[in-house]
Amino acid sequence: MESIWTRETKIKSRESLPGDMEIEAVVIGAGMAGILTAYYLKQAGVNVIVLEADSIGSGQTKNTTAKITSQHNLIYHRLLRTYGHQMAEHYAMANEEAIKAYDRLIKEKNIDCDFVRCPAYLYSQIEDRCLQQEAEAAKILGIKASFEKECELPFSVSGVVRFGEQARFQPLKFLEKIAEEVTVYERTKVLKVEGKRVETERGWVKANHIVFASHFPFINMPGYYFARMYQERSYVVALEGAHITEGMYLGIDHGSLSFRPQENMLLLGGGSHRTGGNRKGGQYDRLRRRALELYPNSREWGYWSAQDCMTLDGIPYIGRFSHGRPDWYVTTGFGKWGMTTAMVSARILTALITGENCQEADIFSPQRRFTVRAAKEFLIHGGHTAKGLAKHVMPYKEKRIVPNCPHMGCRLEWNPEEESYDCPCHGSRFDSEGRLLDDPAQCDCRRKS
Repeated sequence: MESIWTRETKIKSRESLPGDMEIEAVVIGAGMAGILTAYYLKQAGVNVIVLEADSIGSGQTKNTTAKITSQHNLIYHRLLRTYGHQMAEHYAMANEEAIKAYDRLIKEKNIDCDFVRCPAYLYSQIEDRCLQQEAEAAKILGIKASFEKECELPFSVSGVVRFGEQARFQPLKFLEKIAEEVTVYERTKVLKVEGKRVETERGWVKANHIVFASHFPFINMPGYYFARMYQERSYVVALEGAHITEGMYLGIDHGSLSFRPQENMLLLGGGSHRTGGNRKGGQYDRLRRRALELYPNSREWGYWSAQDCMTLDGIPYIGRFSHGRPDWYVTTGFGKWGMTTAMVSARILTALITGENCQEADIFSPQRRFTVRAAKEFLIHGGHTAKGLAKHVMPYKEKRIVPNCPHMGCRLEWNPEEESYDCPCHGSRFDSEGRLLDDPAQCDCRRKS
């Protein structure tokens, strides 16, 4: 279950934090968002370091499908209705600019990372009205979008939305080169943050600006991000011998697939579900069956899964951590669009920290207004959390660990697909021995006495 990117790229390891220090800015997390933020802060003259609990790119970055696109499912028609033209345009332009920023940086640094400009498509096999609405909304907001009836997929569609001049790349090759230009301390786990002081296993760091780029914020208060997000898992199989599409495709119908070319392979994705909601397993087998139906002569090269933070209104949280912590910053809730949003984050956070104007910051602000959609999702998310917490006191059969998440106590669910214990409340994951795999939990499960 190793991604294509991890097999191809081994990033050189770095030393751990050598001891206590004071610095202008510290970034927690050395994934794409953390490294890019540190890079642009350094370019702006800010003295900055990155603290990473494991190694560079070892979190969610290594498992992405690595699409760089402003096409984020059906979003622009909804943004226009909910937030109005100006804020919807800010979202669109921030993501379009992110694609251009990657392009410029890769050319400037001469980075060999399989960067390819290509179209991105949304498709449906059922109906096309919502696709037409999305295409029109995207065009209104300045994106090169069109509604079309034909595409290169191996089945008929009702319609597609085409976004031109999008991109894809090999994320770890890119990350490896950019990380060479910033100071990163690996195997330096952050234990707590109080005021301007970051406590780690290797010593403390005092900083004027603290950026939380660790996928899911591990501090519950202030911010209350645990109540404002949940996590989803999705699955990918890499196929050789399948038809290689020019564009990248995402289905909007329930149970539909995503398609993404990579050199002589096709990445076939799907099976998204809330973390902790896969007790019966079978997600990879479903993808394999569909692969054989669509591409009977294809061969499986590999398979892996990813985990994504989902916000209540479908828009990432990028900006000041909370009203009470103006010197803390957060970037989280990327949904399925982590690579594009990582660049958006770097630009917004650099502007906030250096005092520059960034008009796009309004739509991504963690303090933006609460919408009707967010209220509905809040109730659904709260129901899952209440159910998980209620199971906390129920008896359990596990012989080695206490299957309650150390984050907030929710009862873990066994995931036979990946042989892990997954938290249905906030998405923490643990291996079969109770060792921590994914945040927001900060420690292993308690061993049974």
